[in-house]
Amino acid sequence: MAIEVGTQAPDFELKTQHGELVRLSDFAGEQHVLLVFYPYAFTGVCTGEVGALQRALPGLQNDSVQLLALSCDSPFTLRVFAEQEGLGFPLLSDFWPHGAAARAYGVFDETKGCAVRGSFVIDKAGVVRWSVVNGLPDARDVEEYLTALAAL
Repeated sequence: MAIEVGTQAPDFELKTQHGELVRLSDFAGEQHVLLVFYPYAFTGVCTGEVGALQRALPGLQNDSVQLLALSCDSPFTLRVFAEQEGLGFPLLSDFWPHGAAARAYGVFDETKGCAVRGSFVIDKAGVVRWSVVNGLPDARDVEEYLTALAAL
C-alpha cells in the first residue's frame, strides 16, 4: 500500500544515470519534487511515459520543482535509456538494495521485482501532497502532474 498524502516522504539516497548521488532531502526547503516510479527502462509503456515527461519538462522541472524518475534498473542501463530517449531529467537507480525506495513508498511489486507506476508530489517541507498509483500496464497522465503541482 502506497504512503498516504499528508505524510512525511521517506528520504532516500540513489545514484543517477551519471553516477551522482541524489537524496530527496537535498531539495528540502528549496524545491518541490515530482517523484515518478516506473517499472523498467526500454519497455513500451515506460518509454512512452518518460517521453511524455520530457515533452512536459518545463512544467515539471524548473526553479520551483524537480522531477525525479525512479526504476530498479542499474545506473548503466538508465544512462543508455536516457541517452537513447533524449531525457533531460534525472533517472534514479533503485537497483541496490533492490527496490528499497519503492518499498519505502509502498510501490514495489514483490512478485515482479519492480516498482509499479506510483507518482508522488512532495512539497518543500518533504510532505506528500498528491499521489497516484497505477498498475503495471496503465500509463499515467502528465496533465495530472501539472495540475497537482499548480495546486502547491
